[in-house]
Amino acid sequence: MSTTPRIAIVGAGLGGLACARVLQQHGVPVTVFERESDPHSRAQGGTLDIHEDTGQTALRAAGLFDQFLALSRPESQEWRLYDRHATLIRHDRAGEGDLSRPEIDRGQLRTLLLDSLAPGTVRWGHGVKAVSPLPHGTARLHHHDRAAEDFDLVIGADGAWSRVRPALSDAQPCYAGVTMVETRFDDVDHRHRGIAHLVGRGTMSAKAGRRSLVLQRNSNGHVRAYLFFRGPQDWHAGLDLSDTEAVRARLLAQYQGWHESLLDIVRDSEGGFVNRPMFVLPVPHTWQRVTGITLLGDAAHLMPPVGVGANLALLDGAELAQAVIGHPTLDKALDAYESVMMPRAIDNAKTAHELLSTLMPDNDSDDAVFPDPLWPTSPLPEPHPTHTS
Repeated sequence: MSTTPRIAIVGAGLGGLACARVLQQHGVPVTVFERESDPHSRAQGGTLDIHEDTGQTALRAAGLFDQFLALSRPESQEWRLYDRHATLIRHDRAGEGDLSRPEIDRGQLRTLLLDSLAPGTVRWGHGVKAVSPLPHGTARLHHHDRAAEDFDLVIGADGAWSRVRPALSDAQPCYAGVTMVETRFDDVDHRHRGIAHLVGRGTMSAKAGRRSLVLQRNSNGHVRAYLFFRGPQDWHAGLDLSDTEAVRARLLAQYQGWHESLLDIVRDSEGGFVNRPMFVLPVPHTWQRVTGITLLGDAAHLMPPVGVGANLALLDGAELAQAVIGHPTLDKALDAYESVMMPRAIDNAKTAHELLSTLMPDNDSDDAVFPDPLWPTSPLPEPHPTHTS
């Protein structure tokens, strides 16, 4: 490009940070706007399996693959499947040297990306209210404090409830009919040996009809538990979600008849329960080009958490940065990026919805098809107190 473009990324999640890293590697300055007050203002969620053809490709482009491998847990590619009677149906283990989907804590991966950026790249505590296109192909970024800044390119990497998306699309996330409730265990190998036995070194799922119980081993003896069930979004009507014991009792009633060792996931969990209804964007989700504005990750293609969301966000970020670097104009860069990203997102979203329907049918039959262990392997990041970006 004849002049250095002014680029803003809204959202310091994995995709936005990967994009910023690749741009900076090639000498392109960028500013990341993040509403969180600092990198440690909230927990970042559970463990992620980073796939060799998507997330790992992005980390190679960012020059961070070796650092990622040093932090990752290849042994956690192990997966166990049980029925509701705690009978082991399937047990998959990674082969020696298998690096196809090593696990890493989301927080560790985010820190790796943050530490790779030039100091001051992320402007913490700078939430974005809206983005509007301007004449001559630029875009105006509106802050909550009524200040505004103009950029040649604004990239919406701000997740499900993106404030950038309305500049391109009227689409809004809708409830997918499935809720995930999260809880946790610490120091499982000493304090919760039954849980440690169930989860092994990686992930376990127990499924029957419209309900699942999932355990995922994170680093340092930490295990996250997820209860998935199909039903109304207001399943907790009349319940105070901050009343841990009342929520526990309601959930135990939902899983009545399950094996005692599985019910211990609900009975013995530490801390409270986090209610996380699952939202998705319509499929296909596309938009007409608006010069100077684009989206990546969940802002572009929010889909059920079947293990691909974080991987696609990383790949989106790296490929968008490479397009900006490799094309003479931003318009040509966005043509190259969106022409690949959109069809890929549509294909993955269709598969994700089909898999969700298979694994969470609208009946209570114990008859189930168990596909390749893709779900759930990449739970969402920790919920923010609000749904705004």
